[in-house]
Amino acid sequence: AGSTQKKACEVLELDERTVRRWKRQLRASEELKDKRKQAASVRIPANKLTEQEKARIIEVCNQEEHRSSAPSQIVPRLADQGIYIASESSFYRVLHEANQLHHRARSRASRTVIKPKGYKADGPNQVWSWDITYLASTVRGSFYYLYMVEDIYSRKIICWEVRCLSTKLSGNVHNFLPTFCSLARISLGGLSQT
Repeated sequence: AGSTQKKACEVLELDERTVRRWKRQLRASEELKDKRKQAASVRIPANKLTEQEKARIIEVCNQEEHRSSAPSQIVPRLADQGIYIASESSFYRVLHEANQLHHRARSRASRTVIKPKGYKADGPNQVWSWDITYLASTVRGSFYYLYMVEDIYSRKIICWEVRCLSTKLSGNVHNFLPTFCSLARISLGGLSQT
């Protein structure tokens, strides 16, 4: 008093032959699992790059004109010359396999910049910060410069000064800082001052 296999397969949108195959596998005490991934891992794609094509990609990427370029720049340049070797993603994959996804030019690789020491304020009057802000004047293109020192913890203004001209900061910041202070002073937008 149930539904037939045919009607159940129609509802589930399965082919009847698939269900018969599953039943046959269960009777033969095989595991009932999806074997499509297993078949796909054995299959070799028809458009897989040959070793010669991979060697050509590495050769092209190491040529003088392409040494300092990324595959995203090399592939369009080659396309402009009417040359197609492989896709951009294939270039990246082959270079990754050859451990060449890094600086390939003869010039020195870029240096990593060391992050400057950070300051932490647990209370007021421990760390000060200075900054310069442009203040608009009535003349278009002309500005006043607000030099301001504030306490990092309390955000209170320690001292400030407005000037007509921007001058060298390293000497002038010390001119209007209180002389009794020997706190660590850091910059928000310029050179560090200690």
